[in-house]
Amino acid sequence: MRHKKGNKKLNKPTDQRLAMIRSIAISLFKHDHVSTTRARAKEVQRYVEKILTTIKEPTFNNIRSILKLIPNKDILKIIIVKSQRYKDVKGGYTRIFHLPNRLGDNAKLSRLELV
Repeated sequence: MRHKKGNKKLNKPTDQRLAMIRSIAISLFKHDHVSTTRARAKEVQRYVEKILTTIKEPTFNNIRSILKLIPNKDILKIIIVKSQRYKDVKGGYTRIFHLPNRLGDNAKLSRLELV
């Protein structure tokens, strides 16, 4: 059953929220780490874990399903290369470190990085 499998709204409409999660995920794949707020980091972590679990076995259908989530072929190549280091790992591809709060608005910051 699919009960309680929703996502956080992050005070954004759906299209803006998906675009933000995609852009943070792309930055994570490019640079191996990204600093953002704690709520955003948790949502991006769920998104990235699904992508890496799917692409560990790079079949044609898996590649097409990843292109639906991140429609960028350059990033897809990076994801496939980085997914090879997780071939024998069953999960936990990312980790979140807590950072000090932001000075301007006291938001809780976190650093999301690939293990």
